[in-house]
Amino acid sequence: MKTLREAQIGETVRVIRLTGEGAVRRRIMDMGITKGVEVYVRKVAPLGDPIEVNVRGYELSLRKEDAEMIQVE
Repeated sequence: MKTLREAQIGETVRVIRLTGEGAVRRRIMDMGITKGVEVYVRKVAPLGDPIEVNVRGYELSLRKEDAEMIQVE
């Protein structure tokens, strides 16, 4: 399985599954990243952290630890 962290700049991916538990998973879902949503990868910082994405019409920055919990296709 591919994670959001492995997605390339300019790529649009669809969320398959969220891993992780508890408050971290809830926070990711509260940001609008849920199963089936499309995510466009806009930018990745030089050292890979954070990752800037567009989801549900707004821009969002994710830490690479959070991006690893999001499985995409």
